[in-house]
Amino acid sequence: MLAERANQDELMDDPALDAGTYTQVLHDLAQVNRVTLARRPTLAFLERAIGTHKRFNLLDVGFGDGDMLRAIAKWAARRGIEARLIGIDLNPHSVAAAREATDDSNIDYRTGDYADLEGEGWDCVISSLVAHHMSRDQLIAFLRFMDREAKAGWLINDLHRHGFAYTGWPLLSGLMRWHPIVRHDGHLSIARSYRPAEWPPLLAEAGVEGARVFRAFPFRLCVEKLR
Repeated sequence: MLAERANQDELMDDPALDAGTYTQVLHDLAQVNRVTLARRPTLAFLERAIGTHKRFNLLDVGFGDGDMLRAIAKWAARRGIEARLIGIDLNPHSVAAAREATDDSNIDYRTGDYADLEGEGWDCVISSLVAHHMSRDQLIAFLRFMDREAKAGWLINDLHRHGFAYTGWPLLSGLMRWHPIVRHDGHLSIARSYRPAEWPPLLAEAGVEGARVFRAFPFRLCVEKLR
């Protein structure tokens, strides 16, 4: 069933989805991230990438409701690190949803294309649950952008196309009573995501050398490059 990636469109990617429903979906996805420990790989990456530096600039591509950026802001504050945090998302409804959930005014949420932010001096570029939404060509372009722009390192934090996760998702999402779109898209997202052996050819096509592909509990598959 999961031998090949699915390619159906997810419901949340429909541009006709109204703002209210989209916001509910994003807030539930933030809960999914919390329940599935999704922030841990990204924060661990920052420990490796930032090290003892006391300031950094970070770009989060496809920030959703901003939950990852809020976690990073808290992580930096606890360590006395000055963090310039920018989120960019193609969907104009994401900014309102993120601001609704965010008390930290230092996080800058923007609508637009990440490619327009080239040359702004990024130390780190990250994404979470974004890669599987992209076409192959879009993903190759994104890998090249990150590899070119991130001075300290970059991270893709995404799902692992795994049979147990695919079978278990309807049970978990039903138990948690998440939005019907989250239940549907979560299942499809697992089917649209990658397996470890599928990343090296993508990295090679993008001309990326020295990246690491690794699994993170539970059922996350990450790609990281440190400088």
